[in-house]
Amino acid sequence: MKLATLKEGGRDGTLILVNADLTRAVKAKDIAPTLQYVLDRWEEIGPKLQTLYKMLDQGEMIDAFPFDEANVHSPLPRAYQWIDGSAYVNHVELVRKARGAEMPPSFWTDPLMYQGCSDSFLAPHESIRLADESWGIDFESEIAVITDDVPMGVSPEQAKKHIKLILLVNDVSLRNLIPAELAKGFGFFQSKPASSFSPVAVTPAELGQAWDGGKIHLPLVTSLNGQRFGSPNAGVDMTFDFPTLIAHAAKTRRLAAGTIIGSGTVSNVDRSTGSSCLAEKRMIETIEKGKPETSFLKFGDRVRIEMLDAKGRSIFGAIDQKVEKYESLGKSKDAA
Repeated sequence: MKLATLKEGGRDGTLILVNADLTRAVKAKDIAPTLQYVLDRWEEIGPKLQTLYKMLDQGEMIDAFPFDEANVHSPLPRAYQWIDGSAYVNHVELVRKARGAEMPPSFWTDPLMYQGCSDSFLAPHESIRLADESWGIDFESEIAVITDDVPMGVSPEQAKKHIKLILLVNDVSLRNLIPAELAKGFGFFQSKPASSFSPVAVTPAELGQAWDGGKIHLPLVTSLNGQRFGSPNAGVDMTFDFPTLIAHAAKTRRLAAGTIIGSGTVSNVDRSTGSSCLAEKRMIETIEKGKPETSFLKFGDRVRIEMLDAKGRSIFGAIDQKVEKYESLGKSKDAA
């Protein structure tokens, strides 16, 4: 089953079902108004949506309409909780070296995790608007899962059944703000602006054999200005799988339905697959050449993040975003 949120009906949008090849969609308003409504009532509503999805995918819906990725929000336009992990420890090690920080051995056994801003996400084709290129604008291509209600103290094995949907993420980072912010000892805030998610969220069953219950065994493809930047396999070198990340997050608290948990930047030890963020490539250049050669994002750059199935078909649709300069609403014409 593939779900998306149309840009209509208020801040939380209108829930739609999208067929397997992402060409047709149908509104689910007679069953559920929004995706959060579904997640709050998954056991009751999920089967009804599955029936509607089957009809759509078989071409039986007379009220279906063409699906356009540009007309949707992130599947959850806002969420009660967005937690990002760092499951690919190879990436963590490289990026920490880039800012002169040693990596404690515990990072290989105890997941890193931060709580991001979730009150408003960018749409998958919405521009990334930031005020200053000198902040070190970077993309981070990731996978994420959405849960139903997760009890406190759940085990990784128990956590598997709480994974209801899977989607892609661009976790935008401002690399030049991170060192000073983390030095305060209180975590990310200004250095982590709004993230964006893929046009479509899918149930694990849609991934078939590519999903093993905790990881997706497919490349995550990132392009920068139309050129392939990286395609590391998301199922390789993932130190902590999603059930482990969920159990870590739920150690001391319950997780409400609609919680999104990210994998962190997808990264392979095999450097021939490329990278999923600029910071990692810059660190590899530093190791190999003595200094970074790749710049961070500039205004006008375009980033595309997508995952294809074994037949080359897009699974989630694409995150496709241009970087633009943000002009403050309070800026006077004279100052401009």
